[in-house]
Amino acid sequence: MPQLCCIGHITSDKVVTTRNTMHMAGGTAWYFSCALSRLPVDYLLVTALAPAEMHYVADLRNKGISVQVQPSAHTVYFENIYAQNQDERTQNVLATADPFDIEQFDNVDADMYHFGPLLADDISTELIKTLAAKGRVSIDVQGYLREVIDQKVHPTDWPAKKEALQYADIVKADVAELQALTHCDNAEDGAKMLAGWGVKEVVITNGSHGSVIYSDGQFYTIPAYAPVNLVDATGCGDTYMAGYLYRRLKGDDIQQAGKFAAAMASLKMESAGAFLGTEDEVVEVLHR
Repeated sequence: MPQLCCIGHITSDKVVTTRNTMHMAGGTAWYFSCALSRLPVDYLLVTALAPAEMHYVADLRNKGISVQVQPSAHTVYFENIYAQNQDERTQNVLATADPFDIEQFDNVDADMYHFGPLLADDISTELIKTLAAKGRVSIDVQGYLREVIDQKVHPTDWPAKKEALQYADIVKADVAELQALTHCDNAEDGAKMLAGWGVKEVVITNGSHGSVIYSDGQFYTIPAYAPVNLVDATGCGDTYMAGYLYRRLKGDDIQQAGKFAAAMASLKMESAGAFLGTEDEVVEVLHR
């Protein structure tokens, strides 16, 4: 049985920066999976994409990652446009994939499930509830807060948030997503609100300003580790969560796991595409 299972769509991404334009696979499913590919954890990805993009799955399997695929008429196609400040991103959605079916998970059992929706209807509350009965649940809320209008991604609320988040052990949001989710003016109040809805660990990322984790009435401040060269910030949040959940499963406390996650995210920014490093490389960053 896998220790960790991620549920999310692989995307075809177009990444536009001030330096160049790149075409690559993406989405939580991709970045989270690649970040775990060289770490000692029993891991499964459950994804959905069109036949034309099955080469992305073959690439992951060549990296040693177990993948279960639900067929989809289309693959999600994202365009990510970054300003000079890599914390600022504009997104366009040029195609969407089919949502996940609950029946696909009849034989999927794991210690922890990480949900990485890209858009609001990717993953139903019923699926979260179903898998919460099997193992611990982690949710990245970003997709639930995205509304697509004329191919542009706009922030929106998540009507089922209180119903769904009662099943979540861990929730990840950046500062803007937390404000959209809770309508609180500051991160501390937002984190406390999520805890009141039943979330046990609230992970709040804030780009180059670091992150904060709230659990059992206590805030843990996690520093950001500056990359040697900032090349590509796409997928940093997914890399962070891969590192965080990995170390939590290994028994680290919240502070230790958060610092490991931040170091992994820093390393990811030093090269284009997904993080494919080792645990030893992450530890080196922690000792800089």
